[in-house]
Amino acid sequence: MLRQRTLKQAVSASGVGLHSGQRVELTLVPAAVDHGIVFRRADLQPTIDIAVNPLHITDTRMATTLAAGLSPEQRTFNVATIEHLMSALFGLGIDNVLITVTAAEIPILDGSAGSFVHLLRQAGAVEQKAAKKFVSVLTPVQVSEGDAWVRLEPFFGFKASFSIQFGHPAIDATEQMVQIDFGQSSYVEDVSRARTFGFMQDVDMLRSKGLALGGSLNNAIVMDEFKVLNGDGLRYTDEFAKHKILDAIGDLYVLGKPLLASYSSHKGGHRLNNLLLRQLLSDASSWEEMTFENKRKAPRFFERDWVAA
Repeated sequence: MLRQRTLKQAVSASGVGLHSGQRVELTLVPAAVDHGIVFRRADLQPTIDIAVNPLHITDTRMATTLAAGLSPEQRTFNVATIEHLMSALFGLGIDNVLITVTAAEIPILDGSAGSFVHLLRQAGAVEQKAAKKFVSVLTPVQVSEGDAWVRLEPFFGFKASFSIQFGHPAIDATEQMVQIDFGQSSYVEDVSRARTFGFMQDVDMLRSKGLALGGSLNNAIVMDEFKVLNGDGLRYTDEFAKHKILDAIGDLYVLGKPLLASYSSHKGGHRLNNLLLRQLLSDASSWEEMTFENKRKAPRFFERDWVAA
């Protein structure tokens, strides 16, 4: 049987929120079978638990924000910038975990999922006595806004392709189309270290809106009008496009179960990714839940020992 997984032990980290600039303590705690991925606002009294749910994504400006519900009061109980941590949880195959935070935003750490991968490997993983549940896409689903679009298609496994178009010299000099089949490639080696990115000319505007208050060269790729300002340059020749895939993986894992699907996007982002999940869930004929009683019959990406991969 391909089984659910949780952590062997609790593990913690601290840092600042990318947009809030606020210091936050993060702890990942093992959880029981079918607990799912749940965020706990430990700074509130009483504490508030928020389970991942595509319908409770309430803000997608520059990040993905998960709220406790949709009423005005519930929306104030939220956790922002969850996508990098969610991406790492998917990439390392964690189904059940309690994530406690002491502020309303996940720490940005180095701006990628790499630091979260390191945390998860520190904690280790343990299989549980229940089948891992998947959402298998049965029919194509697409959402578009202008010339931007995102799409899910049936596929036995998980693969992703993303094309970007920013019209910036530093980005234009890199590969702007990425295709990855995770049955053949490593999430950890090929995707997890791709950092978020932004432009110096946007800083004042973003900060006037309460965004990017914690951003720096230590946790993002920063560009002026012509070039990358980070002294260490890029980690991948296609780091910009790969970070968009990293984000999309995290956005899609808000479903709470890994997708068996082919994901593709042109100029997509957090908003379209969430609309795509909502569109998928709105049509019960477009998906089905799956488990694998025989581990060897599961797609290659999901049957491997992810934490050691």
